[in-house]
Amino acid sequence: MTLRNWTRRAALAASLAATAALLGAAAAPKSAGRANWVMTVRKTPEASYVMGNPAAPVKLVEYISYTCSHCAHFEVEAADQIKLGMVAQGKGSVEVRSFLRNPVDITASLLAQCGTPDRFFGNHNALLRSQDKWLSRAQTASPAQQQRWMSGPFAGRMRAIATDLGLYDVMATRGLNRQAADRCLANEPLAQLLATGTNEAAKLNVRGTPSFMINGKLQDNVHDWASLRPRLMELTR
Repeated sequence: MTLRNWTRRAALAASLAATAALLGAAAAPKSAGRANWVMTVRKTPEASYVMGNPAAPVKLVEYISYTCSHCAHFEVEAADQIKLGMVAQGKGSVEVRSFLRNPVDITASLLAQCGTPDRFFGNHNALLRSQDKWLSRAQTASPAQQQRWMSGPFAGRMRAIATDLGLYDVMATRGLNRQAADRCLANEPLAQLLATGTNEAAKLNVRGTPSFMINGKLQDNVHDWASLRPRLMELTR
């Protein structure tokens, strides 16, 4: 696995300030009776998660891998802008689908889904924003550690990865104790469902992460915020 130094947090504040110009007018203060679309989250039968207005005219799907440095970069650069400029206003919804590339992806995906649906996007954010720390441990893992990740019962392999990479600590920041995390890591049927989803994505010609679908159409040569943003702007004016 490779890890690039993607952290450019200093630019985030400025880019958030420009959200209204990027994706439409800034969200007005929520009035009584107006839905809080950012808090409207549901889990699909395929184990993806959707945030936003179910009837929104723009439906964005993100295919992500938790071990993909470009996915982590996208989360830092784009997630808040999409929420504020598109989802909060009811103009669009965003769906996250896991794309599994390796055993570490399986472990992180199971932890991201730990808890009720409303917990997912916070878990997802915490894992990606701390990726530089825990994924660097994978690069320096010993042969013995890697062997533990690949052999033995499923739950034991997932626990070994979570331990060696410090993923329990990441989830502790989300209020998840080790016992609860272990129950999620033992969910082999969910892992199999996510693997099926990855295979289905490959059939749709998803070849790398992040990849994006808008209103059911896979976006060619769009793998970052710079190339996705103009397409969303056009649809959410």
